[in-house]
Amino acid sequence: MYWLNLALTRMGFWITWALIPIVVEIIPSIVSTAKLMHRQRRMPKLKAPQKWPWVTIIVPVYNSEDTLFDCIRSIDRQTYPKQAMQIILANNQSTDDSFGAYARAQDAFPNLFLRYVNTDKGKARALNAAIYESIGSYVINIDSDGLLEPNAVKNMVLRFESDNSIAAMTGAVLPQRQLVQQVSGWWHRLLAKNEYYEYAQAFLSGRTIESFRDQLFTMSGAFSAFRREVLMETFLYDTDTIGEDTDMTFQIRTRLGKKVVICANAIFYVEPISGFAELYTQRQRWQRGELEVAQNYMAQTASLRGFFKDFLVRRIMIDHTFTFPRMIWTFATLVLIAFGYSTLVVGLSYLLIYGLYVLVGVINFISVGILLKPYPAERRFYSRLWWLTLTLPIYMFLTGWIRLVGVINAMTTHATWRMRGFSEEWHQLIAVLRDDWQTVRDYYRQRRKEK
Repeated sequence: MYWLNLALTRMGFWITWALIPIVVEIIPSIVSTAKLMHRQRRMPKLKAPQKWPWVTIIVPVYNSEDTLFDCIRSIDRQTYPKQAMQIILANNQSTDDSFGAYARAQDAFPNLFLRYVNTDKGKARALNAAIYESIGSYVINIDSDGLLEPNAVKNMVLRFESDNSIAAMTGAVLPQRQLVQQVSGWWHRLLAKNEYYEYAQAFLSGRTIESFRDQLFTMSGAFSAFRREVLMETFLYDTDTIGEDTDMTFQIRTRLGKKVVICANAIFYVEPISGFAELYTQRQRWQRGELEVAQNYMAQTASLRGFFKDFLVRRIMIDHTFTFPRMIWTFATLVLIAFGYSTLVVGLSYLLIYGLYVLVGVINFISVGILLKPYPAERRFYSRLWWLTLTLPIYMFLTGWIRLVGVINAMTTHATWRMRGFSEEWHQLIAVLRDDWQTVRDYYRQRRKEK
């Protein structure tokens, strides 16, 4: 009884806090993974149509000289019939020799139906201009700095053709494993491997589970596909937001009431993160884009009753609102120790929470392994990174802080694609602290003089 009483009185406060990851993440992950395993075993093999429909692949181009040729080569290597593919390179005012890369691709891949069009500046404007030029029944958007897995286009079209209710879909996005292995420097390499692991679990587990529930939150701007007829019912891509991919998802799901899913066996490979500076600006941009779009589309449903009725409201509450208490408890730890809480008890409590997040990682690890079965090389590489289940909670905690900064910046500054970097914001913070310190010193000096 003594030990039970000690646990309830000394750790009860922290066990209550641990209920958040248990209720919000652990239990849903276990249930969803079980459903995923069951559904994967029963997934039917899709049959090829008698005649493959036309597909338009749009590649927004901006200073893509170094990557565009390889991107086009990955399109040429598709198992989808080349005579049914239209490729539009939408150049939004590049200042390098991107056109030269296109010219070389024309010579190297004569069987591809390539078009190069000049558009106004901005990715959304480039996409919109290319959509009007498209002739395919399906429109697929990919970034110019990535590579398509050879079966990606075919698998997407098969999914569309097998289910007429699907209006749009996103593919699975993974960093290129060869480039991840080539990253130099232990810190950068650790960051790149955690990013790979995060992407694999987010797309192949998290978004697949969301897709089964018909609750996909956002399509990836790097790789998405649409029925052209549905695209023409939207307002196209919003040129005034930095979250145009999320806005398009909300247009189709919320405004048109149509189905958006993920095609987990259509993979698009991107370059790994270049370092912490890119991670800092990238996650802030994602955070601000999501909040900006959510503000526009969820004004009618953002209520307590909406939390139980609308999964989008629940997602915003869980994904963003819970970020604040997580951060607050980081500082509360120091305060409670100062108030007499045992350092050992506090440490064990945090170890418990860390262990719960590791458990989530293990569950997702199993899910991703199932979905990577058709890709043996990718699966082997992913399996060798099992130890990242131990570092991913720390990586996600770090990105959580960055997202919090994104929320604060969204409240105080106008959102643009050109985000302030970590060094710039750090120097601004130091300048503000120095100014505040000087103000306090001047105040007390003035008080002493008056006495």
